[in-house]
Amino acid sequence: MATTVQTSQARSSAPAARRPGGPVNWVRRHLLQLVAGLVLLYMFLPIFVVVAFSFNQPNGRFNYQWVKFSFDAWTNLCGVGGLCESLQLSLVIGLVATLGAVMLGTLMAFGIARYRFRGRSGSNLLVFMPMATPEVVMGSSLLTWFVLLAFARGTTTILIAHIMFCLSFVVVTVKARIAGLDPRLEQAAMDLYANERTTFWRVTFPLVLPGIVGASLLAFSLSFDDFIVTNFNSGSTVTFPMFVWGAAQRGTPPQINVVGSLMFLVSLTIVLIAQVVQRRRKKA
Repeated sequence: MATTVQTSQARSSAPAARRPGGPVNWVRRHLLQLVAGLVLLYMFLPIFVVVAFSFNQPNGRFNYQWVKFSFDAWTNLCGVGGLCESLQLSLVIGLVATLGAVMLGTLMAFGIARYRFRGRSGSNLLVFMPMATPEVVMGSSLLTWFVLLAFARGTTTILIAHIMFCLSFVVVTVKARIAGLDPRLEQAAMDLYANERTTFWRVTFPLVLPGIVGASLLAFSLSFDDFIVTNFNSGSTVTFPMFVWGAAQRGTPPQINVVGSLMFLVSLTIVLIAQVVQRRRKKA
């Protein structure tokens, strides 16, 4: 009887003995989540600063110190001369460059992934070279080429340059998607008397479409954000990154932070919509 009582007392006191180590055990169980959260916080902290200072009302030309909360920058986005014009130009160039790079890159990706031809391995190597080449080298090389051809620098040269360096990213992204397709799906469609065109548009293209959309978003981000290659080949044309660089020498209006915040919100919205659609498809 005494042994039973001692055993029950030991069991009742065991949780109390483990209580001091509770927080340590909790940290061990959630260490991965904590590290991931700290890394994400480190990555997004500059973005949070940009969003916060978009609501600032600085006293002078530089928006580096918090002074007063205000919506003036959001309600008067085009209050800074040349900002909206450069932003519109960057959006147009980004869309056109993305369209051209996606069309050419998708065709190249299908050709490299689906067909065997002489020089295929060399083509794969050449596709990766623009991605590994520093932007200074690419920008100066394109500038030399345009000067030798006596080609006037401006919007056209910027488009050519952006399509050229976005093309590699599109080819790599779409080719990876094509390589992961199951060829038996296309074979099954042809066994059901579908011709090559119907098989492509009803089976192959919907499966490759996520890769094309991802490549499009990547190409647009690279084109809209580029400064080095654009600076070499823009001439007197001013895109939004070049406007920010020029404005930083004279002052940094909060409208620049507003544009950055809007781009972040748009990107975040696209990602959230894609996640919601993907979850609904899985449930269906």
